[in-house]
Amino acid sequence: MNPNLSRRSALCKITQGAATLAAVASLPPRLQAADDAQAPKLKGNIHHSVSAWCYNGLFNGSKDKPAKMTFEDYCRECAKLGLESVELLGPDQWPAVKKAGLTCAMCNGPDNIPYGWNRIDHHDVLLPKFEKAIPQVAEAGYPNIITFSGNRKGMSNEEGLENCVKGLKRLVPIAEKYKVTVIMELLNSKRDHKDYMCDHTAWGVEVCKRVGSERLKLLYDIYHMQIMEGDMIATIRENHQYIGHYHTGGVPGRNEIDDTQEIYYPAVMKAIVATGYKGYVGQEFVPKRPDPMASLKQSIVICDV
Repeated sequence: MNPNLSRRSALCKITQGAATLAAVASLPPRLQAADDAQAPKLKGNIHHSVSAWCYNGLFNGSKDKPAKMTFEDYCRECAKLGLESVELLGPDQWPAVKKAGLTCAMCNGPDNIPYGWNRIDHHDVLLPKFEKAIPQVAEAGYPNIITFSGNRKGMSNEEGLENCVKGLKRLVPIAEKYKVTVIMELLNSKRDHKDYMCDHTAWGVEVCKRVGSERLKLLYDIYHMQIMEGDMIATIRENHQYIGHYHTGGVPGRNEIDDTQEIYYPAVMKAIVATGYKGYVGQEFVPKRPDPMASLKQSIVICDV
């Protein structure tokens, strides 16, 4: 082993660790829950959102843990924190979001992760469902609807890509008519979504290029792409015109995005802002601490660059 290389690696790790500690030290000494603290002072460079499903335990509860608040309460608490959106919702939850003065930056679509556009026989099933859903999203005044490639199940990446392009070319005229953007999510197939096809940025970008519409973009999930390919800042810089939404999450585990995980989020957020991105960044980590809303507040502070 080259001793100089080893020394440089050690120094790099020390520098990175110091930067992370400095960032954490700059945060408020006690991040209180939303109901007993004012919203953090935000810079306005990031439009903050949150994925509702990560907090299901708060407003749905379970046999062992009763709900601590209603979904309406949750939306109000999110608004107090300075969030502009609660996302990944269907029409039945939109009224609570509107009542709290929020938007839904990413609406649920009628497909699902394993069942998407990469099979021709899915197209005639999915198309009428999206034909119904997209006007509803537009009428509500929301910008985006999520979609998925589907799982491989032995299909080659090229065949799946060609099939997605054929189906999405049929879909985007509807999206263009109603001015709603269809967003295909990049997910990891290594740990969480085995066999999912749209698992690398380059594959998703190629789908967007071949479809050729501003109403088709990618959801760049920072958690998933750190697992699959890393090199996030350079990838974002090179492909930002094809990205319509971002999600967060700590690696490993998809929990809090602070110094308990490996991604230095302030640098990633600065890279996103530098591209001129004007959309939303959705917090999509699953809180594991006793006070989930304190974790959510902390994530907003970390990402507000």
